[in-house]
Amino acid sequence: MKYCLFIAVCFFNSLLYSQAKKNTDSLTYYNKLANSNLSNKKYNQAIFYTEKSINFCEENGKKENLANQTFKLGKIYYNQGKFEDALKNFHKTVSLFDTLKPSCTKVLALHYIGAANTATGDYKTAAAYYTKAADLLKELNINDNAQILDYQKALAFKTNNDLKSAARTFKTIIKKPDNTANIKTKTDAYYQLGLIESQLKRNDSTIIYFNKALDYNAKINDLPKKAKIVLAISQYYKQNKNYDLAYSYLDEHYQLENYLLKLKNAKIDLDEYEKFKKNQSLSNSIKKESEEKFQLKTYRYSKLVSILAIALISILSLLSLALYKNNIIRNQNNLLLREKNKELILAKNKAEKASKARSEFLSTVSHELRTPLNAINGITHILLEDKPKKKQLKYLESLKFSGNYLTTFINEILEINKIDSTKAEVENISFNLKELLFNIQSSLKELATANKNYFNLEIDKAIPDNLIGDPTKLSQIILNLINNALKFTQNGHVNVIAKLYSQEEDNATVYFEIVDTGIGIPEDKLQSVFESFSQGSIEVNRKYGGTGLGLTIVKKLIELLGGEIKLKSEVGKGSTFTFKLNFKINNEPLEVIEEVKPYNDKQLKNKSILLIEDNKINQMITRKMLENKNITCEIVDNGEDAVELLKIKRFDMILMDVHLPGINGTTATKLIREFDKATPIIALTAISLDENRDMLLSFGMDDVITKPFVPDDFYSTIAKFFN
Repeated sequence: MKYCLFIAVCFFNSLLYSQAKKNTDSLTYYNKLANSNLSNKKYNQAIFYTEKSINFCEENGKKENLANQTFKLGKIYYNQGKFEDALKNFHKTVSLFDTLKPSCTKVLALHYIGAANTATGDYKTAAAYYTKAADLLKELNINDNAQILDYQKALAFKTNNDLKSAARTFKTIIKKPDNTANIKTKTDAYYQLGLIESQLKRNDSTIIYFNKALDYNAKINDLPKKAKIVLAISQYYKQNKNYDLAYSYLDEHYQLENYLLKLKNAKIDLDEYEKFKKNQSLSNSIKKESEEKFQLKTYRYSKLVSILAIALISILSLLSLALYKNNIIRNQNNLLLREKNKELILAKNKAEKASKARSEFLSTVSHELRTPLNAINGITHILLEDKPKKKQLKYLESLKFSGNYLTTFINEILEINKIDSTKAEVENISFNLKELLFNIQSSLKELATANKNYFNLEIDKAIPDNLIGDPTKLSQIILNLINNALKFTQNGHVNVIAKLYSQEEDNATVYFEIVDTGIGIPEDKLQSVFESFSQGSIEVNRKYGGTGLGLTIVKKLIELLGGEIKLKSEVGKGSTFTFKLNFKINNEPLEVIEEVKPYNDKQLKNKSILLIEDNKINQMITRKMLENKNITCEIVDNGEDAVELLKIKRFDMILMDVHLPGINGTTATKLIREFDKATPIIALTAISLDENRDMLLSFGMDDVITKPFVPDDFYSTIAKFFN
């Protein structure tokens, strides 16, 4: 009995294996996986499965499929800009088609060899292969695709900045007689000619080509293409300072985009419904098939039991009943688990989308607020330096406080977003922990005195002098905790304790404790105080102010550094925050860094600075701040004009706004560095979540000033280049 069951199980398993191998080792299977990864932009996986399909074709002697798959691999490499790998596969495709009947794929392979050689600058070879592709098209008697290949060839020239060859090729397309098959290609050709003429600043021909593109597009009513053409016309009128027409076309562009978005959303809803109905139908079919198989199995099992000896009937009946019940329970449990997994995946995806949307929104808002804040802070600084009346001084000081408060608030939002989006990097540099804590104590003595608090610092002498870690983030943590303790305590005590918790070889664990005798936190609020914008209660927020983000940042930074913060508190008696952090021990002495002296006005006097800034208010503020230090300031409002001016005129320094109309500040800097590598260039930016200092410096900038900037920091950064 056992032997028969074993043979049956083995046969069933071998059948399943052969069926699975048949399904998973086929050209269709590999193609499906490659296309799925291409649509998700997972190019390495797409290459892997395309190579799998190539191997399958070679092993099974599918020569035509092998040629098609080799061409597909070449296209993936071409779209990634890996032209050498692309050429290798395209040449292999052509050689495979030499023994096969010519087809459109061979034409495309010849054409892409030309495009790849164009991209690498080998125009002679490219021209030869373009000709071969055109000759093969004539041989196949396919004329409709000839214009499409010409269009692709022209795009390759344009991508390689060979505008003359690109324009000549586009013009051959538009000269051909109109027919229903080539209207779209001619529309695209007119549009590309308009872009080329705009780049060459030939204004009359630019608008003629764009209007022609609109006329041809009207015949096919391609709304996405019309939106692109209308946007290009808007930009053309903006460059020519015809702002009324520019705005009119831009408004039409946004109307088209909104209409297309509505159409897309409607289609997505319909597709989702169809997909749901299809899945529901498939689920019912599978369920029905499963029930039929189960009934068939039960019938066969009953027939087998009836043949057995009478002595075994009662035992086998009980066994079959037990197996039957177990099978039902297992199926039910499996079905329940699958449903729960689906629900968890959907919930996870929704949470991730919501978190990403929140992060992007806060980052965008924070970034956009920096420019007007720079104007507020800058104008306040200028007015305060301009000897205001006594009754005006109080209002200006209030305005300055509000501007600084908003700046701190925005910086804290950006800090949280950086940590949440995993863009915050942990430094590992040598520093003296004891010296860092003494400096923090000195900087907060004034706040302690204002609230009449006794501020005490206890540092364990056993803590090694030189540790390796992130002193910037550690300073943020301790400053926030002490600042909170001093703010919520009056006529009390604030103690900061640092002890060596443990030490093993080159690693040390330090225990930190911040204790205050302040207002305390209710027990039901001990967890929520670490949430964003939370301060325990509305009354606390109204009385003590603040953003409610300090403890959120502290918790996230401690977790980023590998620790965990703990809180004990009692209302009216005070709070205690504790955490432990691990550091490596640096046994080499720290380098003594000389303190940089602050700037003086003589360093700035009679210097000439070029300011590249498109915002009129920021132009006025920055010019006034520079002129207050006897600096000559000249202003340009776009990157193109700045590059041309600097070719004929020299300045002592360039202040470059990063976000400019036309070419942005980073591109302008790269162009300037081609002919001027000496003049200091300092970036002015309302730095966002996706920007960082190292990224901006990589374009050739010498330093970065973040908007809204503090006047003293602004002058100090400039002055250090005039020592």
